[in-house]
Amino acid sequence: MSSTGFELLTIIEKMDVLKIATAGSVDDGKSTLIGRLLYDTKSLTTDKLEAIEKTSKQKGYDYLDFSLATDGLVAEREQGITIDVAHIYFSTAKKSYIIADTPGHVEYTRNMVTGASTSQVAIILIDARKGVIEQTNRHFFINNLLRIKDVVVAINKMDLVDFSEEKYNAIKSDFEELMGKRDYQEQKITFIPVSALKGDNVVNKSQNMPWYSGETLLDHLEEVERKDIYNVGTPRFPVQFVIRPKTEEHHDFRGFAGKVYGGELNVGDEVVALPSLTRSKIKDIYFYDKKFQTASRRSSVTITLEDEINLSRGDMLVKAGDLPAIEKQFTATISWMDSQKLSPGNKYIVQHGVNKVLAKVDNIHHKINPDYSGIDTEVDGLGMNDIAQVRFKLNKPIFFDKFKDHRTNGSFILIDTQSNNTVGAGFIN
Repeated sequence: MSSTGFELLTIIEKMDVLKIATAGSVDDGKSTLIGRLLYDTKSLTTDKLEAIEKTSKQKGYDYLDFSLATDGLVAEREQGITIDVAHIYFSTAKKSYIIADTPGHVEYTRNMVTGASTSQVAIILIDARKGVIEQTNRHFFINNLLRIKDVVVAINKMDLVDFSEEKYNAIKSDFEELMGKRDYQEQKITFIPVSALKGDNVVNKSQNMPWYSGETLLDHLEEVERKDIYNVGTPRFPVQFVIRPKTEEHHDFRGFAGKVYGGELNVGDEVVALPSLTRSKIKDIYFYDKKFQTASRRSSVTITLEDEINLSRGDMLVKAGDLPAIEKQFTATISWMDSQKLSPGNKYIVQHGVNKVLAKVDNIHHKINPDYSGIDTEVDGLGMNDIAQVRFKLNKPIFFDKFKDHRTNGSFILIDTQSNNTVGAGFIN
């Protein structure tokens, strides 16, 4: 990569954050863990901290209820559970973070999929008193489905089992058995014993578990390398906007603005425009008003081509010899999010990147039990929170990759044609 390419990569990386999804069953302590992270990294504002102290005293607690830092809905605070996805932002000297605090209940599976779909790291909480339960299977399945590369298994409430190493090892062993059922082997799994309430091994090293020699949760998050959590491979450049300045100076300028996914593009690369299959070469790469030799992965740039070819919003540039599938049908794993059933013959809008096409449900192959208990083949429709393999037929081709190979170009959402609501998320097989 050229020096200008490195300069552009540096600009992009400085704007980047680590996105984390949490998962856990009722009362496993997700909100408390996040609140503890915020408190120990001094990320809570003074008024927020004062509100937590006041409410904790009103409830008669002799400790600070850190879950109040994240549970924003009245129903969440009253019941002590997480219902909706909350996004929490904080920074340390090394990194910036966005945490998606997702609900763990079965009836909110769709919320967990939504929160985890854009995350690069996941934290699965396990109550040390309960160990691995059915919900743990579900949480791990979803992280496996979404191809999240870095998963932390935080065994929480160690203070309630006397910080027992034996208990920790037993839970770790049970979870390792669960790992044998996954179909995505590239995940890095890290086990950390914590007490979110007391602060053990969250930000500060625990003095109560001298038998644990590993890193704290924050230490692990600080050391996560972005190159280890992104699926780097084939570059895809969906065109967001065609730039034609209305000025005398740039009246001949024709640029294509968008974001590079999956790899990098360079000046001089031979590219293919989809769906026309017209070939050209990259002439210039612009970032604002500066030219660069390389458009790095995840950079937003404007590209010009050596030839005048027809490209518009929704089209895509890819490297020659590295084309995605161009099809009018595909099979995908669907997470259904609507109260109205998905049934064979139903029509929806598939939004794949910036592309929108009309699709018909051709067949429901089977429903997947996300607790790793198998599949159901006798299915006539999908209800809210169901996960299934579904085949679609489209009214025109789209250009896609398998989700396991390309998270961005292998995913889509389903939109109801009548209400315009998002009713499902899909991951192409």
